Amino acid sequence: MTATSAGVLPQSAEAATPRRLAAPLWVGALLILLAFLVIYPLLMLVFGALSDSNPVVDGFGAFRPSAKHFIDVLANENVHLAFFNAIVACGGGTILAVIIGLAFSWIVVRTNTPFKGFIAGASMIPLFVPPLVAGVAWGILGSPKTGLLNTALKWMGIDLRFDFYSMSGLILVFGIYYAPYVYMFTASALRNMDPSLEEASEVSGASAFTTLFTVTFPLIAPAILAGSLLSFVVMLGIYGVPAALGAPANISVLTTYIFQLTAWSPPLYNTAAAVAILLMVVTAILVWAQQRVLSGKSFATVAGKAFRPRALNLGRWRWFTFGLAVIYLFVVVVLPTLALVIAAFRKFLFIKDFDALFDMRQYSWTHFNAVFDNPLTMLSIWNTLKVGVITALVGGALAFAIGYTVNRTQVAGRRWIDLLATLPVAIPGLVVGVAYLWAWIGLPGGLYGTLWILALAFVARFMPDTVKALSTSFLQIHKELEEAAWICGRSLLGTIRTVVLPLARPGVVASMTLLFVLAIRELGSSLFLYTSDTTVMAVLLLDYYEGGNTGKTAAFSLVQTAILAVLLSLTTWLSRETTQNTRFN
Repeated sequence: MTATSAGVLPQSAEAATPRRLAAPLWVGALLILLAFLVIYPLLMLVFGALSDSNPVVDGFGAFRPSAKHFIDVLANENVHLAFFNAIVACGGGTILAVIIGLAFSWIVVRTNTPFKGFIAGASMIPLFVPPLVAGVAWGILGSPKTGLLNTALKWMGIDLRFDFYSMSGLILVFGIYYAPYVYMFTASALRNMDPSLEEASEVSGASAFTTLFTVTFPLIAPAILAGSLLSFVVMLGIYGVPAALGAPANISVLTTYIFQLTAWSPPLYNTAAAVAILLMVVTAILVWAQQRVLSGKSFATVAGKAFRPRALNLGRWRWFTFGLAVIYLFVVVVLPTLALVIAAFRKFLFIKDFDALFDMRQYSWTHFNAVFDNPLTMLSIWNTLKVGVITALVGGALAFAIGYTVNRTQVAGRRWIDLLATLPVAIPGLVVGVAYLWAWIGLPGGLYGTLWILALAFVARFMPDTVKALSTSFLQIHKELEEAAWICGRSLLGTIRTVVLPLARPGVVASMTLLFVLAIRELGSSLFLYTSDTTVMAVLLLDYYEGGNTGKTAAFSLVQTAILAVLLSLTTWLSRETTQNTRFN
C-alpha cells in the first residue's frame, strides 16, 4: 500500500507542474478575450461621447476630444423627457410584473390549485415572445380606431375603448410580458421557505390572507426585490415594445431616442454614445443597488431540518386561481396570436363592424406572398440561423471556459474573470450595439458589416446569462472526480474532456440552447450593426413595421414566431435527450 501510494504521489506532482505553469497563460488569455469583447467596446463608447470625431468619416485614427456632446445631453430637455418616460413606463411595468409574478408563484408553490404544472409553463411563455412581436400584436388589438378589441366592445354595446398607443399601454404590455422574471425568483424562494413560520402565524390567530402579507411575502423580500430590479433593468433596455406602442403616440424613451439619433441625417453618433452611457450608468446603479441591498440583510428561511413546502387548501377558490391562470394565458398568448393571424390574412385591416371579421372573402395569402417575394426575407432567416449557431457555439465554449475557471479552479485572477464576465449584465442590448458600432466601424479588417460582429455582440451581451446557467452544472460535480482522474495520470484537458464535460453536458446544451434562442430574438444589439447583406429577422420585422404595412408586419411576425417555436422545440428535445443519455450512461 505504501509503495503504491509512493508511486502515485510523484505522478500526481509531476502532472500538477504543467498545470501550474499553464495557469497564468490561461488566465491571461481569458482576460484578453473578455477585454476584447467587453472593455474595448465600452472604452470606445466613452471615446465617442467625449470626442467630436465621426467614426464613419474620420475613421479610427482621428480623435478630437470634446465634452460638448455629453454636456448637451445632460442639458437636453428631450433627453430629460425620454428619461422620465422610461422611468414611468418601466416603473409601472415593474409594479404590474411583481403583482402578476408573485401571484403566480404563490399559486403554483403554495396552493392546491389544479394543473399547477400547466400554470407554471404558461407563466413562462412570454419570455420567448420577441418584444417587437408583442408590441405589434397589442397595437393591432388596442389601436384606438381600428383595434380588434375596440371593434368587439362596440359590437357588444360596451362603451369602453382601449388605446395601447399610450403610456398605460406600454405599462400593461411591459408588466404582463416581464412578470416571468419575478416569478422565477419568488417561486424558488417560496419552495425553499420553511412552512412552519407560516403555521406559527396561523396558530397565533392570523388568517391565511394576513399571514401571506405579514409573514410569507416579507420573508421572500430579497427574491421580490431581485425580481423587481431585474424586470426594471430588462425593460429599461428594451427597444421593441416602446418602438411599436410608444412611437405612434410620440412617447420617446431612452432606447428609442438613441435609435432616432443614429437614424437622422447625418447620424449623430457622438450624441447617441453619450445617451447610451447615461442609460448604462442608470442600469449599473440599479444592478449595484440590488446587490447592495441583498448583501446587507439577512432573510434566512431555510432551517437545518428537512421540510416540504405545504399546499394551502383553497377549497372552491382553487378553481378561481386556476381561472386566473387561464385568463392570463388567454391575454398573453391567445389574444396577441389571434390578432396577428387576422391582420396577416386580411387583405385590409380596416374592419367596419364585428361581423366583417367573419367575411372569408376578405382573407387571403396576399401578405405572406409579399413577404416571401422579398429576397430579404429568406436572407434574413438564413442570416439569423447562422448568427444563432455561431453565437451558441462561440458563446457556449467561452462560457464553459469561464465557468470552469471560476468554479473549479483556484488560479489567481479568476475573480477578475468573473467580474468581466458579469459586467454585461448592467449593459442594455442597445448600448452594446452602440458600443460595438464605435469599436469596429472605423477599424480596417472588415469585421463591421459581417455576421461575426453581430455574433460577437450577442456573445458579450448574453455572457452573464450563459455563465450563470453553466455554473450550477459545475457546482454539482464533486472535486474528487477530477482528482481521481489526475491521480490516474490524466492531463487537465483530458480530465475536462473525459470527466467534466460529459457530466456537465446537460448544462452545456441548455446554455447553448439559451444563447441560440436569445440571439434569434435579439433586436437592440442588431440595430446598429447590420447591413443590407447581414439583415436578420428582428431588423427586417422592424423595417416592415416602420414601413406602415400592418399586414406584412403581422405576416412576418407569425413567420418569425413559428421559426422560433420550431427551433425552441428542437433544442428543448435535444437538451432532454442529452440529459437522459447522460443520466443512463
